[in-house]
Amino acid sequence: MSTKKTGFKLGGNHIMKKRSFFSAIVALSAMGVLLAGCGSNSASSSKKSSSSSNVKITAVGSTALQPLVEQAASDYQKDNSKVNISVQGGGSGTGLSQVQEGAVTIGNSDIFAEQQSGIKANKLVDHKVAVVGMTPVVNKGVGVKNLTMAQLKGIFTGKYKNWNQVGGKNEKINVVNRVSGSGTRATFEGAVLEGAKAIKTQEQDSNGTVQKIVSSTPGTISYLAFSYVNSKIEAPSVNNVKPTDQNVENNKWKIWSYEHMYTKGQPNAATKKFLNYMNSSKVQDSLVQKLGYISIHDMKVQKNASGAVTTK
Repeated sequence: MSTKKTGFKLGGNHIMKKRSFFSAIVALSAMGVLLAGCGSNSASSSKKSSSSSNVKITAVGSTALQPLVEQAASDYQKDNSKVNISVQGGGSGTGLSQVQEGAVTIGNSDIFAEQQSGIKANKLVDHKVAVVGMTPVVNKGVGVKNLTMAQLKGIFTGKYKNWNQVGGKNEKINVVNRVSGSGTRATFEGAVLEGAKAIKTQEQDSNGTVQKIVSSTPGTISYLAFSYVNSKIEAPSVNNVKPTDQNVENNKWKIWSYEHMYTKGQPNAATKKFLNYMNSSKVQDSLVQKLGYISIHDMKVQKNASGAVTTK
């Protein structure tokens, strides 16, 4: 009697099923790796998006407005770390032309855009953030405490050459003007010269430089924003009216202008938020006054681009 061997015989269908099972395992593993990779890429993309969300705002122009915007920007960035604000001078004309060209976010100006040659004011949006009083300033040695508006005009048009002609010492008058394109110059000449041509003399492009020259050079006269007047120079009265904030607020002092921050069209969300901050009580009721400016909120009068002043 023969012994019959027993065993398992694997059929073709069973082998196919086993292969299909292993193929599925491999496919699932590959998918897991792919999904993990996608997750990593997504996290990386999110990180890049987060870092690219930082906002840069560039403000250029008026040197009279520069100290206020610089300090306000510094304070603002402490609570808004993703916003980088760069503030530069250059003069109102530069600020207006660069914002019109789209080269900067904000153009700071002491004058209305309508007053600057070559500027399309209808393409810009005006954001008034302060008022600045401007005053003639003289070297303390000239011996003058008050000038009439006519005398002031005569000095800057060359009619008067010596301080003794306007009640001062026997000393030659040295006039320092601001450069063409300066908003401070446009404001001063608009209020004082009334269309007359200024004498040709040395010109300086910043309040800080003028301040130093007037304090150190005998016989010198120029003009500055109130915020740049210090104890080393004299700011005479004009028509017996002192250059004070209160006298600007009611227009008794005639030499003043708005401080404008212009944008090309409506500002984006980040820029609008900063401009709103500039008009907030935190800036207007504290920083504006601390730095020698006048709050928009305190003005009893208003002025338009043509210079007409009306009561609010």
